[in-house]
Amino acid sequence: MLSLSRPASTVAKAARAVATLSLGAVMAFAGTVSAFAQGVPVVRDAEIEALVRDYARPIFKAAGLSSSNIQIVLVNDKSFNAFVAGRRLFINTGALMQSETPNEIIGVIAHEAGHLAGGHQDKLREQLDRAKTMAIVASLLGVGAIAAGAATNSKGLAGAGMGLAAGGGEMAQRSLLSYQRGEEITADRSAITYLNATGQSGMGMLKTFQRFQSALSLSGAQIDPYRISHPMPQDRISNLEELVKKSPYRDKTDPPALQQRHDMMRVKIAAYLDGQAAVSRLIRRKLDPLAAKYGEAQVAYLYGNLASSLTQADALIKAQPKNPYFHELRGDILMKANRPKDAATAYAKAVRLDPAKSGILPVSYGQALLAQGTPDSLKKAVAQIESGLARDRENGAAYRYLAQAYGEQGDVAKAELATAEGYFYSGAFRDAKIFAMRAQKSLKRGEPAWLRAQDIINFGPAKSN
Repeated sequence: MLSLSRPASTVAKAARAVATLSLGAVMAFAGTVSAFAQGVPVVRDAEIEALVRDYARPIFKAAGLSSSNIQIVLVNDKSFNAFVAGRRLFINTGALMQSETPNEIIGVIAHEAGHLAGGHQDKLREQLDRAKTMAIVASLLGVGAIAAGAATNSKGLAGAGMGLAAGGGEMAQRSLLSYQRGEEITADRSAITYLNATGQSGMGMLKTFQRFQSALSLSGAQIDPYRISHPMPQDRISNLEELVKKSPYRDKTDPPALQQRHDMMRVKIAAYLDGQAAVSRLIRRKLDPLAAKYGEAQVAYLYGNLASSLTQADALIKAQPKNPYFHELRGDILMKANRPKDAATAYAKAVRLDPAKSGILPVSYGQALLAQGTPDSLKKAVAQIESGLARDRENGAAYRYLAQAYGEQGDVAKAELATAEGYFYSGAFRDAKIFAMRAQKSLKRGEPAWLRAQDIINFGPAKSN
């Protein structure tokens, strides 16, 4: 089941401002806690995350990033964009929705891998420091000229000083933007290298930049190419065309099974984020037939026709019995129909069949067990939710269910610690500290749970959302 975090904050808005019509906006912010905690409007879904990781895995290997523990984060934003921050690659749902083939998204990932492998974030920080120094020196020289002009009653010298100060800032800005444009071209070239190494076409990248060029032309905007952080789309297309033409994989297309998964991802995002009309528009296009049926089942589930959606889910399972996400959908439908015991059976199958071993599916299974409310089901719920959290420590919502399960078992200390964890990974650090201190009162000093509570208490300055 696709789930969303809270609305976009300053970080996400900054990402959009940096690169509305670009790829590879390099963001720099602290990576100490989850993206959710930093206000990014995160989308969580086991199926979509598994697909995007499958896209990224060979690219990361080709880029030498296999052992770097790169986390892929899906962002609830309709613009076609992706960016990197720390060891995280952020991809907008708009990019996933607008891309018609897997190859387009794989090209995006390859470009971002170029930034990560090239260490562009660290280099950008160095350039920022350099630009700042240039601006400061120019400003000081300008101030000196202004002072000298005042002392000698030379208005011309004072005016020149003001121009020097202003020009220094302009020069520093242009220098920084020129550096960023160079890094973008480098990342484009690296992307083609990774695509060739993995036997994939660069045509998806070309299509992406052609989309940007078309959008820019339709906007009618007049852009100074020296005042933007990315090369103009036409320049990027020209540079890439030569590289793509030379590739032996230029005309290679995506495998049908991968295209089917891509289409299923698109209809799922459309159903959850854009509604029935968006799904209908997608289905009218040349989607995989099973993906179209999947979209119809999602719409029926989300908009109230549970009997119909269950019938459709069963038909999907009959077509692909080993697809874990069809069993997940069945579990979602049964939970909404207030049939938690049957839902637990469906989720258990999803967990067992999931090749990606997502931490999300065990939490859903745990929710269904929790809803049954028996001592045995509560014990199993705790085990499943903890299993999910062991795979996905930053899932803030899962801690709330864990706290509920512990509370119903009468284990108040563990319930309060789980609540503290949930607040912590959601970025509500002040509330996290309060519950961690409450948990410590009932925990044995020095034991792992007590120490974890202490870590939360000691984390940074207390602050509220």
